[in-house]
Amino acid sequence: MKSFEIPTFYQSLIIGRVKNLRKAADPRKRDFSPTMLEFGTVSILLARHFGFCYGVENAIEISYKALAENPGKRIFLLSQMIHNQMVNADLQDRGIRFLMDTHGNELMPLDEVKSEDIVIVPAFGTTVEMEAKLVSKGIEVKQYNTTCPFVEKVWKRSSKLGEEKHTIVIHGKPQHEETRATFSHAKENGAAIVIENMGEAEELAKFINGERPIAEFNTVFEGRVSVGFDPGKDLKRIGVVNQTTMLASDTQGISDFLKGEMEKTFGVENLKSHFADTRDTLCYATNDNQQATIGLLKEGAEMAIVVGGYNSSNTSHLVELCEMQMPTFFIQSEEDILSMTEMRHFDIQIKEVVKTTNFLPTTIRPKIIVTSGASCPDAIVDRVIQRLLSFYPGGIEIDEVLANLESKTEK
Repeated sequence: MKSFEIPTFYQSLIIGRVKNLRKAADPRKRDFSPTMLEFGTVSILLARHFGFCYGVENAIEISYKALAENPGKRIFLLSQMIHNQMVNADLQDRGIRFLMDTHGNELMPLDEVKSEDIVIVPAFGTTVEMEAKLVSKGIEVKQYNTTCPFVEKVWKRSSKLGEEKHTIVIHGKPQHEETRATFSHAKENGAAIVIENMGEAEELAKFINGERPIAEFNTVFEGRVSVGFDPGKDLKRIGVVNQTTMLASDTQGISDFLKGEMEKTFGVENLKSHFADTRDTLCYATNDNQQATIGLLKEGAEMAIVVGGYNSSNTSHLVELCEMQMPTFFIQSEEDILSMTEMRHFDIQIKEVVKTTNFLPTTIRPKIIVTSGASCPDAIVDRVIQRLLSFYPGGIEIDEVLANLESKTEK
């Protein structure tokens, strides 16, 4: 796989050594068991896969390349390049300005952008409409386009579904940049609809099988469908794709459910004419990180810390997996660990930042899980680990722990 030039301040001394060891021992990524760093006073369990993925590294390399190649020019990002506050803040500190926020609201009028300006397309991609606007202003949108290749793969799958006269059912968060971009590209090729969860899939099924009258369709899915969407016609042939950062099991469950509904409605003998069996369009990194988290949880621990941007979809799904088994804290950096008695973290259930006191396990030599989302620099995870270790003095030094791990791996 291609390697990227990533600024050194995103790189890691601790995590980098662990990942290199695991990669050498398991180049084909068949082992999803975690790595245990035993410090004597505490053990840190690291997921087999976490942190920057291919798409994020690609986007970071292109963004910093744009800065290096265009001194003195105005450089804009359409929106957050990735969902990580540290990365976005650093780009802003270097002079890059955002045109929109994460919800697509203008932060500055697009009319102010000139043909000589540089515009970077974020890793989530952008809509067909926005790309057309930029092109009409003389902007070279392909020059610094950081759209993740796995997002583009979903667009190609959607295009094929549309060409085959299937309605494209997109499993994603309606307001997420990637879902908005995928919906925009999908509707260029056919009818399209966005559903967020199984509950909405069940509502969609009621219109497929006639349980609910077509007249009620717009009240349920208003703003989620392509122009001219005709549920009486467009729900007779469907195929499912997804926002690449959704929970794999959720997408598979929705796809299986809708397939079953099409089979009941149109008959098993006619299923192929009404349901396109698309392979899961989740990106490899999202899938690896989720599988690694599942492998991590099998080991058991007293608590979990998941590091990443609060608006990161793939990170929030790792939090969901961990919360099913143990106390889990979703933080952005080591700065959220305020002291050994107080933690600031994001509660994904109420979608608010909260504080928890006495969060550390009271057991002797506890096991603590640490992992991160695909847009989180390993350097931040390093600092989180060092912060945790400061609460458990008298343990084995980091270099010795890593040396012990290296010697075990070599055997």
